[in-house]
Amino acid sequence: MKKKSYILMLLAAGVMAACGQKQDQGQETEQSREEAKAPSEIVIQLTEENQDTEGVLPLETVPAEAPTQERGNPSFGDGSIPDQTFEVELSEYDGKVMFVPFAPSNGRPDFHMEIIQNGNVLIDIPGYVPEGLSGEIFTSLDAVSFYDVNYDGFTDLVLIETYGNTSFAAVYYGFDKQAEEDYDRRFYSQSQLSEAITREAPALTVSGIRELMSGGKRNGQFADYREAYKAAATLCRLEGSGGIKYDLIYFDQDQIPELAADLAGYYTSLYTYENGSVHVLMDKWGYGAMGNAGYEYAPGKNSMRNYNTDYAGAILHTTYLTKNSSHALETVARIDFYNFDDVNQNGIPDEDEMGSMGLYGKSYLNGREATDEECGAWDVGGYEFIRGILSFEELTARLRST
Repeated sequence: MKKKSYILMLLAAGVMAACGQKQDQGQETEQSREEAKAPSEIVIQLTEENQDTEGVLPLETVPAEAPTQERGNPSFGDGSIPDQTFEVELSEYDGKVMFVPFAPSNGRPDFHMEIIQNGNVLIDIPGYVPEGLSGEIFTSLDAVSFYDVNYDGFTDLVLIETYGNTSFAAVYYGFDKQAEEDYDRRFYSQSQLSEAITREAPALTVSGIRELMSGGKRNGQFADYREAYKAAATLCRLEGSGGIKYDLIYFDQDQIPELAADLAGYYTSLYTYENGSVHVLMDKWGYGAMGNAGYEYAPGKNSMRNYNTDYAGAILHTTYLTKNSSHALETVARIDFYNFDDVNQNGIPDEDEMGSMGLYGKSYLNGREATDEECGAWDVGGYEFIRGILSFEELTARLRST
């Protein structure tokens, strides 16, 4: 990275616009109450060694008579919070957007956020409030940060808010901008993760949250897979309700293991590491219900297999997946075995077809009829179920010893 320096002159006491570090999936910035108490004239020298505030674009130098939260920012309407309004680049959108938070006002009695581009509101994000503070009054938005919290490649939001006299963290997971359905294009609040961070962070600041979750490291800066997997396992622990177990497995052909995190009978996550970064291969993939038997892998062969049944076993789906060069699992083969004679070709075992159950079978490979030999060619053999066997403490001990 080329070394950069920025000079930011702030002339208004108590109001501060921040610049943040542009990363592969987004940027981050922090605005804290401690910063708001700084002298009225501040010069900040931002260098490669001070990256927490590089890259997010400030609105402009704030004049001495800047609008207060009560008066609102005339550019964005009643209740907008100017000192936490930023121009940013988020993975969810093409081009720069404005992140604009709003305090409760006469127009709307709850805290919320808007993403605005070219004067259009792209999305309205409702505010998250912990259950125990639902009766408290919004006091302040103390910090905002934009970065990929859960390693899925999409920019997430991290806020620090105060209601009454109580401050807390609020995390919102971002979304894939390629999502086809509108209901998938949302920033989803993570209540359990937010509560755990609030409870465990050494300091309720963005840097304190980063210290808790990744030892202060950004994704891409991990020294090795041990550091990366400790951070990923910490995320799983903070997200989970207890009972999550871990394992180090060799999924592909390289000498670096993958990290599995499993809540037995419910879901499995899988992470891989390369060149300082951790990537999520499976993000809470469910199993144990609706005919899903779980996920198997062939050690060292880059092959995953999943069995899933419909109609009490009348149809068996076998899916094979591999890890591609983009650090994602892709389906390479899907085999649908019909254990009945589907006379009318509607894909459903109708009542008059049930008599053929177990007496008839036909396989379809990626949608076309196929022989047993063609289907069997995808089975590399030696599959084992992905299961967690280590507690968080046992995993971190193993990571230290390897």
